[in-house]
Amino acid sequence: MPELYGNTTGLSASAIRALERIYRRRVPSDKIATPELVRSLADASRETKRQVGALVHRSGEVDYVIVGNASQLMLPDIGRLRAAEGRFRALRLVHTHLFNEPLTRDDLTDLTRLRLDLVAAILLNPVGEPQRMTWAYNTPTFEGKGQPYAVAGPFPYGQPQPHFGELIAALEAEFAQQQRTREVTAKDGRAILIHVGDKKKPGAASRARSRLAELESLARTAGVDVVEHVIQLRDQPDPRFVLGAGKLEDVVTQAIDVGAETLIYDCDLSAAQAHAIAKQTDLKVLDRTQVILDIFAQRAESRDGKLQVELAQLKYTLPRLGQKDDSLSRLTGGIGGRGPGETKLEIGRRRARERVHRLEKELQGLERQRAERRRKRADSDLPVVAIVGYTNAGKSTLLNTLTDAGVLAEDKLFATLDTRARKLFLPGGRDVILTDTVGFIRQMPKDLFAAFRATFEEAADADLILEVVDVSDPEHGEHVTTTLEILRDLGLDDTPRLRVFNKIDKLSEEERAALENQPDGVGISALEKGTTKALLTRIESWLALIDHQRATRAATEEAQRLLYEA
Repeated sequence: MPELYGNTTGLSASAIRALERIYRRRVPSDKIATPELVRSLADASRETKRQVGALVHRSGEVDYVIVGNASQLMLPDIGRLRAAEGRFRALRLVHTHLFNEPLTRDDLTDLTRLRLDLVAAILLNPVGEPQRMTWAYNTPTFEGKGQPYAVAGPFPYGQPQPHFGELIAALEAEFAQQQRTREVTAKDGRAILIHVGDKKKPGAASRARSRLAELESLARTAGVDVVEHVIQLRDQPDPRFVLGAGKLEDVVTQAIDVGAETLIYDCDLSAAQAHAIAKQTDLKVLDRTQVILDIFAQRAESRDGKLQVELAQLKYTLPRLGQKDDSLSRLTGGIGGRGPGETKLEIGRRRARERVHRLEKELQGLERQRAERRRKRADSDLPVVAIVGYTNAGKSTLLNTLTDAGVLAEDKLFATLDTRARKLFLPGGRDVILTDTVGFIRQMPKDLFAAFRATFEEAADADLILEVVDVSDPEHGEHVTTTLEILRDLGLDDTPRLRVFNKIDKLSEEERAALENQPDGVGISALEKGTTKALLTRIESWLALIDHQRATRAATEEAQRLLYEA
């Protein structure tokens, strides 16, 4: 017996038989619907006083018969994963409207979101006879402009229909060409960024824009083409979708408009939230932590760095292995599924914990090696100056300019993951060891921070910290706050610190003049070696002061010792 879907409660035996007979209808490839199919649907609607629809395969067979209520048809789960990009579902929906109404928002949402070939509505007159017919089909958009569908009609019932097969073939060819163009511009696909903020907090809108600007930098560094920003200010995030359910529906429509395959949330998602959003939207779902992990996976070069990234990935994934997670099961490489740990994303909890334990032991061994290298540097009596700061502030560029180190320096976030140490010759003839460290970022993922803590602590043995600040960034004040918080977490807030205001070449003359009055900092452009002379002089002065303080402290301690012994 063929299965009926939807609102079948309370149907009479004759109505059920009429609905089941719809499965016998066949539709040729050149027709949207045949008169026989239209008549069967209209008769069933008249008897049940409900919308009735058929999902017709391109082969001509009716795959599903669905019963709704008087104003709406709820489609069954037809396999929510999309067909290949540029192709439709190979199913068209033909259904009745009891009150002669045009295509509804739900009809058009089903069309675009499920990638149906076409949605057609048979508009019935008051006595249940077919009076008019209208249909809609998906159309490509350019840069998200315009509607992602076209509507034809309503036309008087019986008017000639377009050649269905030729129409769909032409549309799929257009979509395929558009997809090929998009693949050229986006290594890891196209994404919509989402921020949900607290509307009760002052400045919530500007804060949201700032957060999404940083998230966009992260996404682009990971290789993603960002096509839309979505901001919603709420009293509190929706516990299931973070966004409100209605807003999420709008985002799905936007994603279809612009060809986005991924939603990236500017917050950490629980496994349940990621699963629910992925199931609801049929899109890949990532959070901010996954994007940062992906960048670290791409950037790690040393064995130490690769192990640290894998450890962070496993610790992030471990709590999410307890349930089937559609957001992770969609990962077939690309952003969110890359790096040393990517082959372990689906392993069991026990094996994951064992791997975490082995990684932690191996990293402890590497930490001992790093400690030995630091001890040898200390034995050389050369002062250590550590460069720290927010990611992309210009730390590696400064190291290159001062020491000709030749390390990778890009205008991207987290260009450097591995600590670099080079000898720096100061103008007064003194030599120092200059080290470059991993950049900081607000709300650093805790697993990543824990994995890289030993690397951050390279600055623990520094005699002086150079805190590099990109003063051209409107958010540099918040970046300074983040840097100080992380230094405090590392127990380094008491280490002597010199603030280096980088990228002054991007400032106005007035802004540069204001920096000259900063007692705890010096302005430079790390790209221009001539601007670093004052910095080198300040480093020498700081080191001389530190030496004097240490000598004074040592003399005091020695005097106290002698006094005690006497």
